Amino acid sequence: MNVDDVVAERVEAARVRIQAVKRRAALSAARRRGLVPRHAAKLRHLAAGEPAGSPAPPNPEKETS
Repeated sequence: MNVDDVVAERVEAARVRIQAVKRRAALSAARRRGLVPRHAAKLRHLAAGEPAGSPAPPNPEKETS
């Protein structure tokens, strides 16, 4: 194993770490975008007097039975 091989391994390891950081950042951003509507829905349900864990009312437009 020569110096070029060691350098290539380190460069590849750094590339993998950078990709992992980017992926975690993208997933974190998506998670935050999803939290906002969920929290807003929870607050709407609480304001309406419904228990926090109750399911949303059925949507008649989506039912195809």
